[in-house]
Amino acid sequence: MVVRKRLREIAAHVGGTVVGDADVCVCNVRGIDEAGEGDLTFISNPKYRGRLEETRASAILVSPGITHPDKNLIVTEDPYIAMAMVLELLYPEEHIPAGIHGDACIEADAEIGEDVTMYPGVYIGRRARIGRKAVLYPGVFVGNDAIVGENSVLYPNVVVYKGCRIGNRVILHAGVIIGADGFGFANPGADNRKIPQVGIVQIDDDVEVGANTTIDRGTLGKTWIKRGVKIDNLVQIAHNVVIGENSIIVAQVGISGSTKVGESVLLGGQVGLIGHINIGDNVMIAAQSGVHGNVAPDQIVSGSPHMQHSKWLRIYACLPKLPEMRKTVNSLLRRIEKLEEKVTSEKR
Repeated sequence: MVVRKRLREIAAHVGGTVVGDADVCVCNVRGIDEAGEGDLTFISNPKYRGRLEETRASAILVSPGITHPDKNLIVTEDPYIAMAMVLELLYPEEHIPAGIHGDACIEADAEIGEDVTMYPGVYIGRRARIGRKAVLYPGVFVGNDAIVGENSVLYPNVVVYKGCRIGNRVILHAGVIIGADGFGFANPGADNRKIPQVGIVQIDDDVEVGANTTIDRGTLGKTWIKRGVKIDNLVQIAHNVVIGENSIIVAQVGISGSTKVGESVLLGGQVGLIGHINIGDNVMIAAQSGVHGNVAPDQIVSGSPHMQHSKWLRIYACLPKLPEMRKTVNSLLRRIEKLEEKVTSEKR
């Protein structure tokens, strides 16, 4: 379905101002190099301002202060956010109401809300509850006593183990596993006695979890993903972890058990957090960092083991120079040895 919008409509939608022809129509959003007639593009990074002259796009989202006499512009405070709003406008997500397919298996005492969509191969366990307008794609498993909130979307092959709670407007992408056993064993490396994992996972409203991410149930109590958290693909979150509101977790992050992550925390790709530590609010942790202890609020850390980002930058700047520095140090050591030999010889 192609959606066409005039620039005046788009500007009103994003809270921007048109400079140029407000009646021009666009139906696509494309990158500045690929865009052509009928396309909208955007400039959010200053390094792309030079492309403004070259782009063939019908209109460009720009920040205040960017001008061009021959281009149609929509001026907005944050072109990147505006672009996201335009994408929602031109490419609306379609979850076609399909009702409940005959090949979905629903236990008799499960509670199913109004206008729920279930595709073939869905299984809903005993006493499970599915909120109104939820969409469950093929192969979704919802265990006994689990809850899925209103307007939530579970893509193919999502698994929600028994007792886990999924809030409203939650998106779980394909292959997500919610509530598998935490990795708990007594006397590890010897008899590896399994510790029963009897807690749950609680995911609050407006959370999105990327494909093939796993979130383990609590040993006791709960693993808790709070409101507005966004988690990328291939992330592992262990038992009894708590993730604060609006935090961002990028692909391949691993968080060990009982770690507490504050609000609005940003974890870069492949960050590893050991267990039983606290990460303060508004912390930023750079990609591939290994965090071995608590991090105070409002810090930026990098490296493995982690350290202040500014310190890590200084260390990293020295790394390419190490071979030459080693030669210099060895040369100085040889000179010192010769001087010591000379002083010793003169004393004799």
